[in-house]
Amino acid sequence: MAEFVKVAGASELPPGGKKLLDLDGRAVALFNVGGTFYAIDDVCTHDGGPLAEGELHGCEIECPRHGARFDVRTGAALCMPAFEPVRTHEVRIEDGAVFLRVNE
Repeated sequence: MAEFVKVAGASELPPGGKKLLDLDGRAVALFNVGGTFYAIDDVCTHDGGPLAEGELHGCEIECPRHGARFDVRTGAALCMPAFEPVRTHEVRIEDGAVFLRVNE
């Protein structure tokens, strides 16, 4: 299992903010939803679109290509054209820093 890696300072990402990360070649989108941080693969399961470029509405990220939406907390696909979930990753906050562990 992968180790937790520091990816940002918690203050760098205000509530409603998002950040694209590159973790050993894997694109991961980090979100701050009301002070809680979540991370998912930055790949829409419909057509591979970049989710971090989409609009964040509460806990939902909308793919900018075709409008598929995903719950950033669970990775669940919420509407068509996507029906497969995106992978989520573990996030923790420690001493004002955001740490992430990639789930395989």
